[in-house]
Amino acid sequence: MTFSDDRMYTKTHEWAKQEGELVRVGITEFATDQLGDIVYLDLPEVGKTVAQGDVLGEIESVKAVVELYAPVGGEVAEVSSSVLDDLDSIRRDPYREAWMVVIKASDLAELSSLLDAAAYEQLCTEEAR
Repeated sequence: MTFSDDRMYTKTHEWAKQEGELVRVGITEFATDQLGDIVYLDLPEVGKTVAQGDVLGEIESVKAVVELYAPVGGEVAEVSSSVLDDLDSIRRDPYREAWMVVIKASDLAELSSLLDAAAYEQLCTEEAR
C-alpha cells in the first residue's frame, strides 16, 4: 500500500495535496481497498464553499455508501470529470489519475491538522486489525 510523503491524509481516508493555494483531493488506496468496486460518485459543483470537515460528496460501492469530506475549507475550484466518466480509475490509480476535486483553500494552515504519511500508515495498520 502506498503512503506518499507529498500529501496529507484525513482520518476518514481522503488525501490532500497542496499545489500553491490549491489543494487537490481524492481518496486513499486503503479506502479503495475497503470499498471494493465503486458504482456511483457524487461530487460538488464548482464554486461551492466548504469548511474543513464538510461533506463534499458521496461514494457508493458494492459494499458501502460513504461520504467524501473536505480536508480543508475553501471554494471548490475544479471537479474531475474524468473520474466521473471512469469510476474504475479510483481503484486503478487513486493518487494521480483519480483525484476528485480541487479546493482553493481559505486557510492552508488547516493542512497541519491532517496526518502525515507515517501517522496515516499507522492509522491504516490499526484499522486493518
